[in-house]
Amino acid sequence: MYPLIRPLLFSLNPEAAHSVSMASLEIASKLGLSKLLYPSVEKPVELMGLKFSNRVGLAAGLDKNGDHIDALGSLGFGFIEIGTITPRPQPGNPKPRLFRLPEARAVINRMGFNNQGVEHLVRGALASRYEGILGINIGKNFDTPLENATEDYLACVQLAHEAADYLTVNISSPNTPGLRELQRTDELAELCRTLVAEVRTLNEETDSAVPLLVKIAPDLDSDQIRHIADTLVSNGIDGVIATNTTLEREAVAGMQYGDEQGGLSGAPVREQSTAVIRQLREHLKGEIPIIGVGGIETAEHAQEKIDAGADLVQIYTGFIYRGPAMISEIARAI
Repeated sequence: MYPLIRPLLFSLNPEAAHSVSMASLEIASKLGLSKLLYPSVEKPVELMGLKFSNRVGLAAGLDKNGDHIDALGSLGFGFIEIGTITPRPQPGNPKPRLFRLPEARAVINRMGFNNQGVEHLVRGALASRYEGILGINIGKNFDTPLENATEDYLACVQLAHEAADYLTVNISSPNTPGLRELQRTDELAELCRTLVAEVRTLNEETDSAVPLLVKIAPDLDSDQIRHIADTLVSNGIDGVIATNTTLEREAVAGMQYGDEQGGLSGAPVREQSTAVIRQLREHLKGEIPIIGVGGIETAEHAQEKIDAGADLVQIYTGFIYRGPAMISEIARAI
């Protein structure tokens, strides 16, 4: 069905198309059509103490506020990650801030963590009937000074912990000024130590075992990847998501919107993210799992990530271009 309605969606501006898509998914889910059209593939895998029904997840960014968990969950994902959420609501960057590049099967966004705040997201997550694995991706408010970023992450951890099966620390979005500086070794080590200690305390208090992951950028050199890998392991992080969007533009040079500011996702980042995964596997040596994301549209693309060292995969831009049918197709293959 999706190939038939995609031209209509692509005739709208991207943010309007997103709203229409989410509203349509809500209707399809409530009518029971989603599970009928897109049955879940059961190929369970256990990681980080969690049981995933299959290896294919939804990356953060599509449901920033946790408003569509049940509808998205009815499409057969093995897990869903919502957010990025910040302590206080914020509008994000001025529009337009989201651009399709169909020629490259890519998207550029500079959304800027637009969201309704962590309390809103937690209410929605707790009210959800979704029984799968739910990750919550957390960030800092744009106007919080970088030296106070840990306080924002702590606030999100403390509020989101009860609703999350796992938490992801987003330090890799290019759309919040200075955020990627938290990937530097000293800053990352301090952030990880503080958040790991808080999560462990909350886990003990609630008799739970919520893992803490970190999401990193693709725009890292070999030394940076090695230092990050060492820092994550030595500070007790449970997993890593590789990767976020890229600032590289070579693959879309000369295309309409190709020079827009923001993070580039989709097909152009596929090889770059896979290269990061491969280097992470070399340095991590299986000590913590890797979730691979970036440019996945087919089962072959997902298998590339698995072969490079990923234990699970997530999709985002490919979902926009191909629709829900790709979920079960990939889940069956890996």
